[in-house]
Amino acid sequence: MDAFKFTEELICGRQSKRGFLNRPVSIKTVREILSIARYAPSSSNTQPWRCYVLTGTAREKIVNAAVDAYRAGPDKLRHEYPFFPKELPTPFSTRFNTFRGMLGDAQGVARSDIVGRRRDVERQFRFFDAPVGLIFTMDRRLEWASFLCYGCFLQNIMLAARAEGLDTCPQQIWSLQSAVLRVGLDIPDGEMVVAGMSLGYADNDIPENNMALQKLDLDEFVSFIDA
Repeated sequence: MDAFKFTEELICGRQSKRGFLNRPVSIKTVREILSIARYAPSSSNTQPWRCYVLTGTAREKIVNAAVDAYRAGPDKLRHEYPFFPKELPTPFSTRFNTFRGMLGDAQGVARSDIVGRRRDVERQFRFFDAPVGLIFTMDRRLEWASFLCYGCFLQNIMLAARAEGLDTCPQQIWSLQSAVLRVGLDIPDGEMVVAGMSLGYADNDIPENNMALQKLDLDEFVSFIDA
């Protein structure tokens, strides 16, 4: 297989998985993935990322504390930074609602099913049962442009995982659990919780791991300019 074809299959084959098998992932493999990901580009080589790898008992303690905090009061959880504007404009709101509808149908959870939706959020705070949970932080003194660098780093992790036969789910929602993570992982106040990520072997027998998401056609988002 030529290099372009391999890269195409790697990128197009990456999907966010929301259910994982009870199959361990070695720390050696995780180290290899992160060692590759660190070569992501960053502005003037600032490398703004910091990563906490959770497995075993440490993972369970964080998961249990996060679920308890969510059950105690979802409205009490605070974002470290805005996820979306208060009113998501079109066409982004249309894509958002289409996706949420597809996910709810796959999970058998209607938008009006509050109990079911909260159960889905709890699954996120359990890393969807993946054996490895990753938490990512960034120095608060940095500006928003560093999020661009961070996106490159996270994508590298997800692609390197696919090359190892593993799957991932990037989870911005972990930014809501900064209080739990700060205590459980001894994260200093000067670090912002950016996101989390589930890492493991996907359970592809569940419907939500087999959704076919529609991507924009090239001409819908690209303008070719010939001077």
